[in-house]
Amino acid sequence: MSERAKHRLVLHEIIFGAETRTGKAFDIVLMVLILLSVLVVMIESIGSARDAWGIWLIRAEWTFTILFTIEYLLRLYCVGNPMRYARSFFGIIDLLAVLPTYLSLFIAGSQALIVVRILRVLRVFRVLKFMKYVHEMNDLRRALFASRRKVFIFMFGVSMVAIIVGSLMYLIEGPEHGYTSIPKSIYWAIVTMTTVGYGDVSPETPLGQLLATVLMILGYGIIAVPTGIVTSEMASQRYGTEQRSSVRSCPQCVQEIHNSHAIYCHRCGSKIDPEKESVS
Repeated sequence: MSERAKHRLVLHEIIFGAETRTGKAFDIVLMVLILLSVLVVMIESIGSARDAWGIWLIRAEWTFTILFTIEYLLRLYCVGNPMRYARSFFGIIDLLAVLPTYLSLFIAGSQALIVVRILRVLRVFRVLKFMKYVHEMNDLRRALFASRRKVFIFMFGVSMVAIIVGSLMYLIEGPEHGYTSIPKSIYWAIVTMTTVGYGDVSPETPLGQLLATVLMILGYGIIAVPTGIVTSEMASQRYGTEQRSSVRSCPQCVQEIHNSHAIYCHRCGSKIDPEKESVS
């Protein structure tokens, strides 16, 4: 193995390794910097603070941006497939974390988008080894994907109910009671059915109030249906036993969740710990 390859592996272990001491330290420092940078953006949005410390806030923001830019470039450098990482969820978030500051040179006010950096704190799952939460997140994602057709049909049915009830309410109440159009009446039906109840529009006739009562009762049942669909899919996808996993990042595709005894990445097939191969 060449010196450059060894250097990239060491750098990969520091940046992507969540089970090593250096990897944990790197992620913790990174999360602190992310939170501080978001705090700076929030303070800058306060007029009095911006007038008092404007120049220092700008300097702090550019300092964070330069640090995050270097970190993003190092991530691309130490992975075997930079484009795959750039297209991954965290790769896109890392890029969006630095773009707003550079865009602010051309578009005024775009630096406020920097709050997207808070999404990078999701790396805390890797640092603190909340593996059960990662598994639950994956289970929920698979369940949502598997039940997408059922949820779509359900949402389509709910939309039809909202359109029908909204149209009826428009005919019953009319513009004189605040239902100035069918879209406005459909908006009322959705607000009522979801039990939000803003109260900006409400029925005043007995027939309208009766229809609203039926829709309110129907709303409680509607809320429970998607939960039941997703829960059923989650239960059906459960295995009798769960494999023990660890946060071991693939040097090629940066896939992070692998079985603790896995030798090769289950996504791209690359060896997870190539330095062990060189030692043997």
